[in-house]
Amino acid sequence: MTLLRLNETAVSWREVDGEIIALQHESSEYLSTRGSGALLWKSLAGGASREHLIALIVSEFGIDRGRATADTDAFLDTLCAHGLLAV
Repeated sequence: MTLLRLNETAVSWREVDGEIIALQHESSEYLSTRGSGALLWKSLAGGASREHLIALIVSEFGIDRGRATADTDAFLDTLCAHGLLAV
């Protein structure tokens, strides 16, 4: 099982009223997410497996596993593209 986590050296973040607001250090770009993205982000802050993240989305939002998998993978791909995910 691979543990995924936020790359703490690449980003600073805070949660404000259920929204994650993040600053990518290298580009000084602000990012934000809420809802399922915020849930995934907070889980990744402590470290989580891909399977755990998918199960979390299914449990929290009651969507089918196929959609949860696609949404989770898209979110993880976005984090990777910004250099914000560590394995």
